[in-house]
Amino acid sequence: MREEKISELRQEPCTKRWVIISPQRARRPKELEEKEEKVELPEWDRECPFCPGNEDKTPPEVFLISGQRGWTVRVVPNKFPALSSHITHIEVIGIDPFVSVPGGGKHEVVIESPLHNVTWGNIELGQMEMVVSCFLQRYRALREDERLKYICIFRNHGERAGTSLIHPHSQIIATPIVPEQIRTEVEEARRYYDDRLRCVYCDVVKSELRAKERTVLESKHFIAFTPFASRVPFEIWIVPKIHRPSFDLIGEGEAKDLAQLINELFGALYRGLNDPHYNVLFHSAPLRDSCEDYYHWHIEVLPRTTIPAGFELGTGIYINTTLPEDAARFLRQYLKD
Repeated sequence: MREEKISELRQEPCTKRWVIISPQRARRPKELEEKEEKVELPEWDRECPFCPGNEDKTPPEVFLISGQRGWTVRVVPNKFPALSSHITHIEVIGIDPFVSVPGGGKHEVVIESPLHNVTWGNIELGQMEMVVSCFLQRYRALREDERLKYICIFRNHGERAGTSLIHPHSQIIATPIVPEQIRTEVEEARRYYDDRLRCVYCDVVKSELRAKERTVLESKHFIAFTPFASRVPFEIWIVPKIHRPSFDLIGEGEAKDLAQLINELFGALYRGLNDPHYNVLFHSAPLRDSCEDYYHWHIEVLPRTTIPAGFELGTGIYINTTLPEDAARFLRQYLKD
């Protein structure tokens, strides 16, 4: 007799966020291989503002990595920024309880490759190493701005993830406030540390390394796993094994190791889920906080195979239709030997 999988509520130990794992509502992971018709993209598109030769269609670059045939990674201010770099004086204004601050900050676009048709699923390792190096150098430069409190590196891939341009790119937004979600993460990590004198992320990494059932990929410095309380099918966290509160504290060897892991991990997503739409989010410590003892930087990957609906929006409790253990097992099949 077939055993029916029942729903369960799981709590994420790092954030105390609850999710419902409801596999009986799902198609099996194998069925997620259903092929969505893909458009064959050219290496160069004359209409694309990020392609070589079209540099006049973007603001002048603020950072550049050059190769033998021109630029290989290029960083430009966002042409339509969420926050404005020219606003220098930032203070709270308004009458309680309605508070605001001027929208000062930085919004940059990292053009990850001269090739129009590259993704993280098929990018060459050397190019990915340059992208990670660029992230680090821009993070270190932006943190010197005293107006800024938080730096968010993120990548939107595909329309369901919010991207508007196909050419491979990531974005960096530096804000004059610490986002509520990050404040919550930091506070939960602080509570855990106060109770146990240990970092919750370090404890999760040790547990995942022992259990291995949710581990997708492991390298010398990092582990990639499907979280115990995954919000969406095939959610993945990339967490450093060495405790560091901030992304910019990693060394050159760790940066190369991270690029290698990203290269392999997104290759598996590309092959296993047919290049899914996804968001990549770097979570790092607020710039002016001293939280070396309890916060732990990490990367979250959220494939957009489902759409949050009324219950998720009304409660903050996600319904995930794929067991994280099944998702990890499925993706491991698509890692290259």
